[in-house]
Amino acid sequence: MKYDFVVVGSGFAGATVAERLANDLNKKVLVIDKRDNIGGNMYDYKNNDGIIVHEYGPHLFHTNNERVYNYLQNFGDWFNYEHRVLGKVKDKIVPIPFNFTSIRECFDEDKSAKLIDVLVNKFGKDKKIPILELRKDGDADTSELADFVYENVFLYYTMKQWGQKPDEIDGSVTARVPVYTSLDDRYFQDKFQCMPIGGYTKIFENMLNNKNIDLKLNTKASDVLKFEDKIYLNGEMFDGKVIYTGALDELFDYEYGDLPYRTLKFEFENLNDKYYQKVGTVNYPTKDDKFTRITEFKHMTIENGDEIDFTVIMREYPMAYNRMNNDIPYYPINNEENMNLYNKYLEKSKKYNSLYLVGRLAQYKYYNMDLVIDEALKLYEQIKGEI
Repeated sequence: MKYDFVVVGSGFAGATVAERLANDLNKKVLVIDKRDNIGGNMYDYKNNDGIIVHEYGPHLFHTNNERVYNYLQNFGDWFNYEHRVLGKVKDKIVPIPFNFTSIRECFDEDKSAKLIDVLVNKFGKDKKIPILELRKDGDADTSELADFVYENVFLYYTMKQWGQKPDEIDGSVTARVPVYTSLDDRYFQDKFQCMPIGGYTKIFENMLNNKNIDLKLNTKASDVLKFEDKIYLNGEMFDGKVIYTGALDELFDYEYGDLPYRTLKFEFENLNDKYYQKVGTVNYPTKDDKFTRITEFKHMTIENGDEIDFTVIMREYPMAYNRMNNDIPYYPINNEENMNLYNKYLEKSKKYNSLYLVGRLAQYKYYNMDLVIDEALKLYEQIKGEI
C-alpha cells in the first residue's frame, strides 16, 4: 500500500489523527509503535479474575470539552465514574484535594470551623486555591492551614513525584495541588467523567479498525523513517506527511542531548480480598513511604467490582528518567533550561514541512488525555485545511 501518512505512536494523539485521516478523508495511513501493544501508556488488559488493569498507571477520563467527549463516544460504551482520592495525613486518611472534610478531620471542632469561615470569607465557596498561593496570603489562620497542608500533603509528595523542591517546579504543575473550599470530595469537577466499558484498549482497537490503516507494532520510527535532506520511508523518499507523537530528542538521535523527564516504576500485587482500600487511589504524601500512591483498579475500571472476590493494587514509585535503562518518559520537566533544549529540537523539526508534532512527548507538555485528544483534533483540522 502506498501511504499518504505515517503516524508514529498509537496512543490517543496518534490514534486520533490516524482515525480522522482514514475515516474522514479516506487517506492511507501507516501507524507504527515501538511497543507490542496499541494505546501507548493507556494500554490495559483484563486479568484472569476479570479485573481490568492499567499496565502503565491509572488513567481517568474527565473533561469539560464537549467535542472531545462526543468524539470518544463513537468508539465504545462508557460508564459514569467520579474519581475520589484519599491521602494519608499523619494518622488520618482524608480526602484529597484538602477540603472542608479534610480540615474537620485534621483540626478540632472550633479550629476547623474558624478555618472554614476564613477561607469562605476570603476566597468564596467552591474555589481551588493553589497551596503556594495560600502560603503567600499573609493571614495568620490561612497561613497555619497552608503550612499544615504544605508540610503534610504537598511537600514530600511533590518532592517524590518530581525530584525537586516545590518552588523549583512549574506553576501549572503545583496548581494541581490546591485547597478546595467545598465539601465536594470528587477529585475532578469536570462536566464529563467516565470510564470505558471493557477498557481503553478496546477503544483504540475500534479507532484503528479501518481498511485504510496498516498497523506495525514492535517498530521504532528509526526502523522505517530516515530524516536526512528529505524524509525517507523504507529507504525511499516519502512524499506524504509524518505525524510524530514520541519524544523529540529520540527522533533526532539525541543530537543536542537528552530531554529530562520523570519516569515511574510500578509494583503490582494480587490480593485475596474483595477490596484493599475505600477508593481507587490513596496518596501517601509522607517522607517515609517511598511510593506516592496506591491504585486499586476494581474501583475505577469495572462497574460490578463487588461481584469479584479478588483485587489488584499497584504502588507507584516516581524516579529520575534514564533512557539507557529503557525507562519510559512519563512527565516532561518544564523549566527554562529544558524548554531551551526542547526548542532546539523544535527548530530542527521545522526543516521538514511535512512533519507534524502532537502529544505530551512531542510537544513536551504535561497534557491530560482530553487535551491530547483536543490537540490531535486541532492538528487534523489544520492538515485537512492544507490538503
